[in-house]
Amino acid sequence: MWSVAGISATLRQNWRRPPAKLREGRAQAPVRAHLKPAAIAVSAKPYTPVCRRIAWGNAGMKRRVLLREPIGVALETLRAHKMRSFLMLLGIILSVSTLIVVVALISGVNRYIAERVANLGSNVFLLTRFPIITDVEEFVRANRRNKIVTWDDYEALRENMKLPLRLGVELRTGGKVRVGSQSLEDCNIRGVTANMGEIDIVEPADGRYISDGDDQSRAQVAMIGMDIATKLFPNVDPIGHEVLIEGRPFQVVGIAKPIGSVLGQSQDNFLYIPIQTYFKMYGSYEGIWINVQARGAEWMERTQDEARVLMRARRHIPPNEKDNFGIFDSATLMDLWKNLTGVIATAMVGVVSVFLVIGGVVIMNVMLATVTERTREIGIRKALGARRGDILLQFLIEAAVMAAIGGAIGVMVAYGIAGLTRATTSVPMSVPISAVILAEIISATVGVFFGVYPAKKAAGLQPIEALRQEA
Repeated sequence: MWSVAGISATLRQNWRRPPAKLREGRAQAPVRAHLKPAAIAVSAKPYTPVCRRIAWGNAGMKRRVLLREPIGVALETLRAHKMRSFLMLLGIILSVSTLIVVVALISGVNRYIAERVANLGSNVFLLTRFPIITDVEEFVRANRRNKIVTWDDYEALRENMKLPLRLGVELRTGGKVRVGSQSLEDCNIRGVTANMGEIDIVEPADGRYISDGDDQSRAQVAMIGMDIATKLFPNVDPIGHEVLIEGRPFQVVGIAKPIGSVLGQSQDNFLYIPIQTYFKMYGSYEGIWINVQARGAEWMERTQDEARVLMRARRHIPPNEKDNFGIFDSATLMDLWKNLTGVIATAMVGVVSVFLVIGGVVIMNVMLATVTERTREIGIRKALGARRGDILLQFLIEAAVMAAIGGAIGVMVAYGIAGLTRATTSVPMSVPISAVILAEIISATVGVFFGVYPAKKAAGLQPIEALRQEA
């Protein structure tokens, strides 16, 4: 009788090259006249044995089967044991949903802060008494060392700086505003120079901004925010009417475009008045804010350096001493905010890691139980020729698929939470696609990592012992 080894040896010998007679026949056979050129071209190709082409096709089909079958088994396992599958994937779902919700919250708030809070204007930085300080002791030292920025400092910079596009001044305080019997408390009263209309992000929707003539004559005019216009002048055009600021009458000359709210707090309850009128009412004892607008983003650093050099020279600061004033821009504010959110993200990484470990351990235990349940199946596969690597790959793919499905469910839960939060609260949520991809990769990686031990255990079973154990 023929043995399998003999048949295999014979096939291998026949695959190496065609018989001698066939080679001689091909070399000596004349080309028939009735053959078409296409047929001649085909016959001129190098000889490839049919068995080898079949083997290549079988290898590609085997790769497809190796991927398709474990995925199908994993999906069938999830369908057959729904409660067990839910409990198994619960850790992965919680970790992925927590990760995406935190990333969505931080991403949305970062964009929100950049657009609404840290937006000082296009290529604008501030020169004030204090820089951005986060340490209490440093603030105490700066409070003793730093001098207030005065109007004389503003005029000196305006006359001597060559790089900036514009320089303006702004001051803010809180006050009471009243029209007739209606009043608003804690309104934001801002004294500005006329050119702040070109520096600031606030623009008039109707009427006009503060002018140089208003400033020079210390006129009692104001451009009001949309909240004040709607609450104190319902159904009336405010322009031309009077509004009382701290009991003093101001004529409304403009209404600003609405800004909106920041974390639920309205940003439209403000009034703009001329800076000299502001000094007449409140004085300048607390110093001023100098707004410097650079010519472009590439000019920001050089413009800041010029302002710093002139201020240090004006105040006679030795080279080895720190500045006794502050310079900061939108990037500085965003760095401060990102440091804060970075601490929150770091704390949440620990929570997510705990959920991932719990989910991974549960997956490992379920896969170990699956190996025990399918011991006979593993024995039959190995008896029919399955290699150790085939069994290992099968169980790793199953573990990765299960974890990835848990990750997909976690992504859907996170999207639902983000949408509900946006719809019911003022908290901004933005789910970046990179977070979704990262969550799926992490889920699959956790499944593979914790599926290695069960897969090795399944791959290490001996066929005879596996068949005997289940019999």
